[in-house]
Amino acid sequence: MQPGEPILTEQATVTVGVIAKELGVSDAKVKKAIEALKIEPVAKRGVCKLYATDVVDAVKKTLA
Repeated sequence: MQPGEPILTEQATVTVGVIAKELGVSDAKVKKAIEALKIEPVAKRGVCKLYATDVVDAVKKTLA
């Protein structure tokens, strides 16, 4: 993987941590944005919530 290359190339779902890394912000900011947008996870893996990749754009707009 090259610097600046998108992380979300072929993933169907993403975690808060992946969204945060993609946007260059903290996990806490992403969690607050998701709560504010009332976005529900599409799946769970253990305690980890998984979100659809289109959530990244919504979170990005909220943080802008």
